[in-house]
Amino acid sequence: MRFTNVYFINGTAYAGKSTLVKLLAEKYGGIACEENYHDSMVADLDAKEFPNLTYTRDLQNWSDFIRRTPDEYEAWVDGVTMECAALELKILEKLSQTGQKIFVDTNIPAEMLREISDDKHVLIMLADPNISVNRFFDRPDREKQFLYQLLLQEDDPQAAMENFRECLRRINSKERYEAFYNAGFSVIVRDDNRSIEETLKLAEQAFEL
Repeated sequence: MRFTNVYFINGTAYAGKSTLVKLLAEKYGGIACEENYHDSMVADLDAKEFPNLTYTRDLQNWSDFIRRTPDEYEAWVDGVTMECAALELKILEKLSQTGQKIFVDTNIPAEMLREISDDKHVLIMLADPNISVNRFFDRPDREKQFLYQLLLQEDDPQAAMENFRECLRRINSKERYEAFYNAGFSVIVRDDNRSIEETLKLAEQAFEL
């Protein structure tokens, strides 16, 4: 299925994807599918079919989450991405029938987006990969602060913190950044000197709205 009324925004963390999705939906009377909008489906997922998305749902000891190696963490994130994409497609197929414009903070990989959309309906937003590593715990998100406290409770908090940061570095690598940048879609790179109104204008130009 190809989506003609869905506008996809993919990219890296801290780039402003969900903020832009919300602003676009408000301005154009559309539907905003913000970050992790598929979470409502996780409770009913089959663990055998969606092992990565149900990993945290069924986790008995959250210390196991922070103790994973970078290889394990990266494999989990990649698995989550593909499983999220499957859920997103189901949700969007229903929503697109409304005829409204739909703006999506998406996990769907670029190669899949080429098959279901066109280059005027996909935008890549990027931020310096180091932001995701160095500022991960700066946000007051309950989940992030919970993980931070778990790391502090480890026998060697410094080593635990460095291992977790290495996990973050792996999924926010220069290679992943460049893959997004060179995916063939319009790109907006985060610039703290640019206003949100200016960023919105750039997105509208990319989507030809």
